[in-house]
Amino acid sequence: MATVSTGTAPGSTADRPIKPVRRIVTGENEAGRSMIVSDGPAQNIALPAHSPMVAQVVWATGSGAAEGDDPAPAGHAFGFHSDGGTVLRIVDFPPDAACDTDKVLSFLEENHVRDQARPRHFWFHKTPTLDYAIVLDGEIYAMMDEDETLMRTGDVLIQRATNHSWSNRSDRPCRMAFVLIAAHEDERR
Repeated sequence: MATVSTGTAPGSTADRPIKPVRRIVTGENEAGRSMIVSDGPAQNIALPAHSPMVAQVVWATGSGAAEGDDPAPAGHAFGFHSDGGTVLRIVDFPPDAACDTDKVLSFLEENHVRDQARPRHFWFHKTPTLDYAIVLDGEIYAMMDEDETLMRTGDVLIQRATNHSWSNRSDRPCRMAFVLIAAHEDERR
């Protein structure tokens, strides 16, 4: 596992600094005693072309997880969810003004989650998942078709497979944690 000695991770640039997520994984030894198996920065870091967003997958289960001891190694591609499992993703949302709207719309279209109507914000999308969205630092608007609310550090949103968008109207990034749970329609309640 790579170590990061500075405050940035591999791939950081002046316009896209990466604050590494420390991932601590537990397990058991041969005697059945609990122990820390690994402790270091998450290795799965996505730097999408559509914006200066940074997404780090910390852990995954289900069909989207990588085979082997590490379900979220560097370079492993993840979709919006993992069939039959979960994805733990930490996302640094840049201010809306830093996003290329056309590229975001193309990205959502390529992943078959884009709102096909005329949404009031460029990030509107819908996935077949039950998501727990937690603001770790900063603030962001959670937008629905009919209304919106400002979320601040410590706030949690339960997203139940609804059409939604994230709007960072501030002048600094907002860090969020997402637990994305693939769910059948009757499990999204």
